[in-house]
Amino acid sequence: MKAFLIRFRENTMKSTSLCHRCTSEDFLGVECAWPAPRCLGASRHGTPPAWRQRLLRAAFVAAVLATVWQFGHAGYIHAKAWLAQALIAQAWTRTLAGEERAKPWPWADTWPVARLRAPEQDVDLYVLAGADGRTIAFGPGHVWGTASPGEPGNTVLGAHRDTHFAFLERLEDGSELELQSANGEVLRYFVNHREVVDHTDLRPLRQPPHGRQLTLVTCWPFNAVRAGGPLRYVVTADAQATQI
Repeated sequence: MKAFLIRFRENTMKSTSLCHRCTSEDFLGVECAWPAPRCLGASRHGTPPAWRQRLLRAAFVAAVLATVWQFGHAGYIHAKAWLAQALIAQAWTRTLAGEERAKPWPWADTWPVARLRAPEQDVDLYVLAGADGRTIAFGPGHVWGTASPGEPGNTVLGAHRDTHFAFLERLEDGSELELQSANGEVLRYFVNHREVVDHTDLRPLRQPPHGRQLTLVTCWPFNAVRAGGPLRYVVTADAQATQI
């Protein structure tokens, strides 16, 4: 047994020396399961070439800049939406004083036509004439061809789901809405219907045979990553019999 151990030790030492002798024919044999690293050359998992490092660094910087731009762009849209409301509020004051088509800023091609409030949701918005994309960037827009705010019929308002009409998601049946028209009259409406429709569905624009109705429309779903999908969220409310 002692002689076997001595021979095993000698063979092991011999194998180890062979594993570190790069010119030996046996340095990659079974005994050299872990040959000396210097005998194997540069590691495949070592430091990548300089051009690859530069490429990875550039890709990382580009990804960071794209993320910052996305958040910055979203912040700019929200800031524009709410700062515009402050200017529109001043134009609304002039409207109530009798000025017609009071422009919130000199180059504006729209003007305030109503004030919309949702007391339970602590929402107070000024509604602009027209509901095209350029107008609703600054506030809810009144859809041309539907009843003017305060007039009998169906008054339809549209706005973006992630700014001015984000609160629509929190409305429930029975929720109260207030709409002030240009003559100062304030009507109270109560939500009685909510639904999701296709953007080609024209039912939300229908005029009732009598009474006053308020319809609020925005894109759906509220948490969509990309805006402008084919679905719309529609909230319908009927006016109370007596005005404020």
